[in-house]
Amino acid sequence: MFVRTERLLLRPGWADDASALVDAISYAPVARMLMRAPWPYELADAHEFLSRPHTPTAPNFLIFLRTAGKPRLIGGIGLTPQGDAAELGYWITPDHWGLGFATEAGRAVVDMARHSLRLPRLHASHFVDNTASGHVLTKLGFTRTGKIKPMTSPARGGEAMAIDYCLELDERSGCVDFMGEGSLLAA
Repeated sequence: MFVRTERLLLRPGWADDASALVDAISYAPVARMLMRAPWPYELADAHEFLSRPHTPTAPNFLIFLRTAGKPRLIGGIGLTPQGDAAELGYWITPDHWGLGFATEAGRAVVDMARHSLRLPRLHASHFVDNTASGHVLTKLGFTRTGKIKPMTSPARGGEAMAIDYCLELDERSGCVDFMGEGSLLAA
């Protein structure tokens, strides 16, 4: 599955993307904001990630900047199934921060989740010190659930607090059901 936006190409990663993936994700400022990527990120990690099966219900894309020449790898985005919903995760290389690429890729994946996958809702979270990711999620229509929870970051060497978000894709579902009790943060 491929997705084209005005400036980006989103496609599954292939084995020959391994070196470019290592180069793109091996920035400490990027890795500190990721919850699942090993640190340090090495070629074997890239090969393991790229060898995972591609499934239509759990799309994971590398984000490429469309250029006049060969597209350039600038990030990654994907959905991880969570029951009847999915979790959105993404990252962008530092030299492409602040240019709207995460929002552009996010809109394409949210659209896919809504119209192709017909998911009732999406979840996402970001570490409390990653306010830029909070701005992206808000632009995509996500709202805070009111929860902050500890999440592991290999690049941080342990846990850090993360803010939960939810996006209703089907008016019959509800992010309220996901919020639960024990909120630590006002929505």
